[in-house]
Amino acid sequence: MPRRRIGFWYRFAAVLCKPPLVVLIKRDWRGMENIPAEGGFITAVNHNSHVDPFAYAHYQYNTGRVPRFLAKAGLFRKGFVGAAMRGTGQIPVYRESTDALSAFRAAIDAVERGECVAFYPEGTLTRDPDGWPMTGKTGAARVALQTKCPVIPVAQWGANELLPPYAKKPNLLPRKTHHVLAGPPVDLSRFYDKEMSPDLLKEATEVIMAAITAQLEELRGEKAPETPYDPRQVRIEQRRRTRAQERAQAQQQAQAQQEEGQST
Repeated sequence: MPRRRIGFWYRFAAVLCKPPLVVLIKRDWRGMENIPAEGGFITAVNHNSHVDPFAYAHYQYNTGRVPRFLAKAGLFRKGFVGAAMRGTGQIPVYRESTDALSAFRAAIDAVERGECVAFYPEGTLTRDPDGWPMTGKTGAARVALQTKCPVIPVAQWGANELLPPYAKKPNLLPRKTHHVLAGPPVDLSRFYDKEMSPDLLKEATEVIMAAITAQLEELRGEKAPETPYDPRQVRIEQRRRTRAQERAQAQQQAQAQQEEGQST
């Protein structure tokens, strides 16, 4: 299937965004040969800065295969930003509503039309203290198994040095380098034509996240932790500790009251 034309809105966004990106960050971009020249596919990308969607979009724009990102539905509703989001073909995500599955269907439709859909499988900025990818959500795996399209794992590093996660001000000097490495397609063939159970989707997602992490290890020249950071498990552990502390405090108070009663 032929690639879709980039179109006016994407070219206009590039005119606005590329000059400041070129000024702010240097580029170390590798693996463009792994971006398919034709047909629909998914890129699965790690997320470590509010700047990296723009920096990564610049990388992929230069391959000629522009990405369609999944983005919050509120960005599509008003003004210039909404017009740009709609015009560039981004995919709205309606969270906690009856339209929540529409993004999944839209992503499948886009892939089947020969588009690239860019997923941030982590769903949010990484909370790993050292910036490694966290456990992923299953959306990318769902679309990949439904369409059997190529899944290209992409790692990026450097935008987080320009604007660290949750930082309010950028760190402009010295000039940072945006490193990107796209790998060969992830082999998900063993999951094809099987029931998409939660366990199967979880396993396929782990394979995708492992491929992204391997690319990031190559970029950083370091080994990632053996076990990815899992926000859900961290929250469970935090609640467990809080309850344990509350029980200990209650026991101390009860003991103090008992001792006070005995002394009187």
